[in-house]
Parts: sequence; C-alpha cells; structure tokens
Amino acid sequence: MRGRKSIACLLPALFLILPGIVLSQNANHNRTLIINGQTTQVPVVKVNGRSYIGLEALANAVNGSLSYSGSMIALSVPIRSGNGGTASGTNSNAPATAPSEPTQEVPSSAGFSQGFLAAGIEQMSTLREWHTALATAIENGISVTAGLLAPYRAQATTNLRYAMIATTTPADRSAYQLLNNEFQNMAKLSDKYVELRKNLTYVAPDALQNDDLNRRLIACGHALGAMAASGHFSDDTSCH
Repeated sequence: MRGRKSIACLLPALFLILPGIVLSQNANHNRTLIINGQTTQVPVVKVNGRSYIGLEALANAVNGSLSYSGSMIALSVPIRSGNGGTASGTNSNAPATAPSEPTQEVPSSAGFSQGFLAAGIEQMSTLREWHTALATAIENGISVTAGLLAPYRAQATTNLRYAMIATTTPADRSAYQLLNNEFQNMAKLSDKYVELRKNLTYVAPDALQNDDLNRRLIACGHALGAMAASGHFSDDTSCH
C-alpha cells in the first residue's frame, strides 16, 4: 500500500489562505469545507474577496494538530494510505508512534520526521519558558530556588524523552543530541544560580548578559529554531 507523506509546515502567520477548496456561498459564517470528498463545517472570514480560516479550524478539519514555538507554528496531519484510510495520527504534545505498516520506511536521506519535529518544537518552547522564569527572577531580585524552577525542569525532562522516542531519521538522531545538550546546559545554568542563592552570593540583575553559558544557550536555541524552520539538520558549535 502506497502512503503519502504527511505535511509538517512551519507557518509564521495566524491564518492560512486556502484558495483551492470548495466552499458554500454564505460570507462570514460557518461554511462547508470539502477536502478529498470529506465535508466539515468551518468558520470562514472574507477579506478583500479572499477566504480565510483559522489554523485551529483547519487542524480540526483534517484531524491534525498544531505546535507553537515563538513565531513558528507547526501544522501536522495524519498519514493517509492509498485507499483514503488514515494511519496512526500524531499529537503535538506526545511522541509519534512507528508506522503501522512495516513496508513504510523513511529514506536515510530524509530530514526531520513529523513526530520528532513536533516534539522538538515543544521541547524548545518549554526550555524557553524555563529560561524566561530564571531570567525574570534574576532581573527582579527574586530568590532563585530549585523549587521555583522545578516545574520547568520536570516538563523539559518529559518533553526530552518524547523527542528521543520520536527519533526516526538520521537527522532526528543528530538533532536530538543537540537538543539534549541544550537541556543539559539549561540545567547547568539553573543550578549555577540556585547555588549562588544558597551561598548568599550577590547576583546582579544583568548577570545573565555577561554569562558565557547563557550566551551559548541562546545561540544554540537560535540554531535549533533555524533547523526546525528548514526541516533539515545542520550542526552548530554553540550546541556542544
């Protein structure tokens, strides 16, 4: 059975233009959206003669999922088999399962798999929240304690495991190593300032700006974001 590749598009906008779909004629109301012969009701907005629908509505219409990371949005839809059936879907907050058909193999030259891309974006979002919590505490003179940062560390640990399970292609495995390094560096950065607090060492509000580990952490985050946007692995020294 011949499968078609799933779609994993990174979109910088909040709405997607769908010029080629079949819609009913009532403007600015729910309309009937027909995709490959399947119908569903979606809210449609007319702007300058063009039809727009929200990404959430589109994802629901195709049984897909959305993942957010800063200005990037990943839209993932299930793999469909040649007879129109749907293979196992992918949740943006959980690792993708292996294809149910043993004949479906990912070429060794492929970029990131759909499941790993979604899991990786989710992990980077969690690491960003962890870093923001640490930076906010330092900048505002709030005590940096292990308890304050524990929820972020726990979620990042869970998401890293999801990313590991979702690795399928060589690009996935290479990027996972960098993603793991980024997690480890974020943990080191947090532990460093928690320890300074325990020792009652003064920490300036702008301490992170002069911290080499913090600069490498940010540089690696940018590199991983660029990889996610391109869909292909590219090594970066800041992640080592």
